[in-house]
Amino acid sequence: MMKTKRLTTILRRSCAMLLTICLLACTLCGCTGEESGGNITKKKDNNKIQIGMTFDSFVIERWQRDRDVFVSMAKELGAEVNIQNANGDISEQKKQIEYFIKKGMDVIVIVCIDSMAVKANIQKAKESGIKVIAYDRLISDSNVDFYISFDNEKVGQMMGQALVDNGLTDGKVLMVCGPHSDNNVPMVGKGFKEIMQENGNEIIDTFYADGWKAELATDYMEKNMSGVIECDAIMCGNDDLASRVVTALSEKRLAGKKLVVGQDADLEACQRIVEGTQLMTVYKPIEKLAQAAAEIAVKMAKGEEVTTQSGQISTISDGTYEIPCVKIDPVSVTAENMDEVIIKSGFHLKEDVYLNVHE
Repeated sequence: MMKTKRLTTILRRSCAMLLTICLLACTLCGCTGEESGGNITKKKDNNKIQIGMTFDSFVIERWQRDRDVFVSMAKELGAEVNIQNANGDISEQKKQIEYFIKKGMDVIVIVCIDSMAVKANIQKAKESGIKVIAYDRLISDSNVDFYISFDNEKVGQMMGQALVDNGLTDGKVLMVCGPHSDNNVPMVGKGFKEIMQENGNEIIDTFYADGWKAELATDYMEKNMSGVIECDAIMCGNDDLASRVVTALSEKRLAGKKLVVGQDADLEACQRIVEGTQLMTVYKPIEKLAQAAAEIAVKMAKGEEVTTQSGQISTISDGTYEIPCVKIDPVSVTAENMDEVIIKSGFHLKEDVYLNVHE
């Protein structure tokens, strides 16, 4: 009988100890049941601001600069940035936004591939209490929390004015643009067409390169050589497209005989300008844009009033909603001000820009 009581006591103590250990383990591990549902947002591992940033791709030279400056500035402000590259695939970009939502990011920054395709994802992010910033490209009808870009109409006006300043009036022009899905494309086009119309220039054809694929510009030039020969100037949606246009012109010994304009101030474009095969490019101070975007993202995450010294805050319509925005002024670059704008700012090195120019 004594042995039975002793055994019972030992079992009771063992069970109590086991129960205590289990409760302690649950407390230390934070077992609150939040992981039981597939849609429950996981808690962040630390108190740092978490920013998710999804890029269209890094094929275009400038996006790598945007990434590096944004990440550097955000870290300086005490935030962590998760960078995702969609490689031009809208389905992948949608998945990346969903991933950021599940990770419980404070802010999601989107360089959008197709503005009409991500509306539902943005709505879900906002419903989860996550701020959304449209970076460089406006996202239609989505009511994002902020839009920051360059003044894209002014970009188009600068392209057109460069042609006019070089004597183009009553001339014929081709437009080799980016895709319809990029909201910047019609903005740039609007500014460019205004200057063309004011000076009697006729746009004889317009081509839109799906996904900003530069090789499509090559195909267009080869299949429309009669229009190429007829035109006096070619407006290119960016310098990557301009590179293919100038190559096609070179093959027909027309490089330097047709006025070509672009934007982004890519190194090869700057080289072509000093060599004489591209008239101008539009320099967009990426450092200013990316730093301002990082500052805005951190302030939004903290719930602070959004201010920036990079540009005045105004509003823009996304088609349905009025969105707060900042538009940063671009700069027209020709051979005349190449050193002042590009070299002096450190955007490109002088020896690289003038690599193929021999004194």
